[in-house]
Amino acid sequence: MMFERVLIANRGEIACRIMRTCRRMGIRTIAVYSEADATAQHVRQADVAFPIGGPRPADSYLRGDAILEVARQAGAQAIHPGYGFLSENADFAEGVERAGIAFIGPSAESMRKMGSKAGAKELMAGHGVPVVPGYTGADQDPALLADEARRIGFPLMIKAAHGGGGKGMRIVRDAGEFAANLESCQREAKNAFGRDRVLLERYLETPRHIEFQIFGDKHGNVIHLNERECSAQRRYQKVLEETPSPFLTPDLRTRMGEAAVAAGNALGYVNAGTVEFIVDAQGRASAAEGRMPGAAGANARNSGSDFYFMEINTRLQVEHPVTEMVLHQDLVELQLRVAAGEALPGSLVRNKAVPADGHAIELRLYAEDPQQGFLPGSGTLQRLRLPAQSAHVRVDAGVIEGDTVTIFYDPMIAKLIVWDRTRADALQRMREALAQCDVIGPKSNIDFLERLIRHPAVIEGRIDTSYLDRHLDEFLGAGDAADPAFAFAAATAWLLHEEACAGRSAAASADRHSPWAITDGWRLGHPGKRIVMLDHAAISAYGSGGKYALTGAEETRAAIADARLEAGTLSGRFDGVARRFDVAIDGDRIIVHDGARRRVFEHTAPFAFERGEDAGTDSLRAPMPGRIVLIKAAAGEQVQAGQEIMVIEAMKMELSLKAPQAATIASLHATAGDFVEADAVLVRFGEAK
Repeated sequence: MMFERVLIANRGEIACRIMRTCRRMGIRTIAVYSEADATAQHVRQADVAFPIGGPRPADSYLRGDAILEVARQAGAQAIHPGYGFLSENADFAEGVERAGIAFIGPSAESMRKMGSKAGAKELMAGHGVPVVPGYTGADQDPALLADEARRIGFPLMIKAAHGGGGKGMRIVRDAGEFAANLESCQREAKNAFGRDRVLLERYLETPRHIEFQIFGDKHGNVIHLNERECSAQRRYQKVLEETPSPFLTPDLRTRMGEAAVAAGNALGYVNAGTVEFIVDAQGRASAAEGRMPGAAGANARNSGSDFYFMEINTRLQVEHPVTEMVLHQDLVELQLRVAAGEALPGSLVRNKAVPADGHAIELRLYAEDPQQGFLPGSGTLQRLRLPAQSAHVRVDAGVIEGDTVTIFYDPMIAKLIVWDRTRADALQRMREALAQCDVIGPKSNIDFLERLIRHPAVIEGRIDTSYLDRHLDEFLGAGDAADPAFAFAAATAWLLHEEACAGRSAAASADRHSPWAITDGWRLGHPGKRIVMLDHAAISAYGSGGKYALTGAEETRAAIADARLEAGTLSGRFDGVARRFDVAIDGDRIIVHDGARRRVFEHTAPFAFERGEDAGTDSLRAPMPGRIVLIKAAAGEQVQAGQEIMVIEAMKMELSLKAPQAATIASLHATAGDFVEADAVLVRFGEAK
């Protein structure tokens, strides 16, 4: 019998997404929330919601006891963990089962075997599945880990054994970097997942990341629902996901799918899971030496394989919507039905491979600043524009305009998912969807995503997991600001907008032909001149009615003719060449999009310059709101340029704060554990001795 009440032990977009399916199925939803989430969308959309603690995850969403108490109090028959937080915590799953409540996921026993990346690797190696060589042991003594690192060889990766989502991961390229990276990784893992155990593995430089969605039921059926290509990553976090993979051959897809199902069958797996593999850029597994502890001889058995097992995620993945789009299946509904004891649909069980319909792509829109090393952002979403949903476009979001992105959790704003018949058409759908996005408040990665979706490595389907980190400058578009075409388009749009506003004002006045309502800048004795201030840079304009002579910075010039601004589209001839731009004017903010790139300008009144505050270099300031994790220098200490002074944490990620120049620390204005606001002074410097 289907559940009547389900508690969702999560927040944000995944909680809202689960609620949508529950509502459609007539299931009442119970939410839990932290102090920071009292007005969040998942709280507003639930049938009932209960507070469970403070804003930090350890004080709320990682408190299994508090969540279980709410479940009992609210009469929940099942708990859906979403992803992250407690979704792969076997102790929590076991506690749910002991309480007589259904856990919408695999059993605690399966999670213990598979939920730990270390345990999963040992198990797979023992069954002859190729694994990347490394260390997965329970002994976490730093000296032992350092010895194992030397045995494995560099470069290697340190990974949170109970983590995911790119948190708690570090690449170490030589032995001298190992100890500091180990400490940082363990701290990050402890904060994000409640455990600091790590594993070590050989780092493969240019692999492809391809995962298979598996599903099992309580009737002995285990199937796979095809693959997802997740090779576009930045610092181990997935940026773009798609299905089908443009890389896999039919033979490789079949063999990898069979291996994924075999892994599920060996464990009697129930509910949704994901088996992740890596394959090198040539379609052959990257060569590596070494062995897994307790798996002697496994490498010999696995030699010649062209893919490696990486990990098994015992939960729903962030990127599950692309699978739903091409298979026309609701994976959350499948999870609910399987947890309630139903068998998987016969149409899925009978087919070894479920045919995909078309192509789907997902991108993640974040509050972060790509130009500042992707610093996570926070603050109120003063404006949030996302594309309209349709048969081709889906938006999964956990915030709306007016909501706040907090410093305590992942800064995701929304997931954009598109579908079309071919990959090329799906890429174009995504370009169109991104062009409709706008965020005012915290900075966002929209510009970065627009460049990503147009980059040749993505279009040609040849991107690997480290491509973005190797070629990041290709995706940041620093040269766009120097292109005067955007500024001239913005100035033209503003002039037309100004004239239209004046025309409406004149039409509403008693004297429609008053010369005071004309905005062409005419003056006795010389041609009319107007000044348009964009980002405090002046553009001189002569003319009116769509015909202008413009002069910008460094005497750049443009002759504009027959310009029109209609329904958000600017068209006209720019130096004789017909051009078209999408333009949005919101107050003094002007967005110009040429179909491939965007620029945002702020209009100010002529000559109304603002005096900027010169912070100088006598201080070190917080680049974002966050918590001070570690202080590595003291007042009176002399530091060198680039020396690490503090570590700040926000959105479960750590950032190293370094001295901008050689100096003496005059005073410290924060201690470990303090929460600080963006731009707060943390350190004052004196002259170097």
